[in-house]
Amino acid sequence: MKDFFYAIQDLFVDVLLAPMDALRALELENWFAASAISWIFVIIGFVAMVYWMLQLKKFNDNDEEDKSISAHSYL
Repeated sequence: MKDFFYAIQDLFVDVLLAPMDALRALELENWFAASAISWIFVIIGFVAMVYWMLQLKKFNDNDEEDKSISAHSYL
């Protein structure tokens, strides 16, 4: 049974977490390259937010929404 748990440890340490070790080593050489994945996610989030705001503006400009006080049953 002990070998089974050592096999799980070897799988995670030597295989699945190897990219994280590479990023940790890269961070000491070049911070910008190591943070590239984070910057990509920030850019994707920003583009999604801008798209969302433009869609909200488009639907707001159509004036199709009922904005009266009793428009929703929970109000």
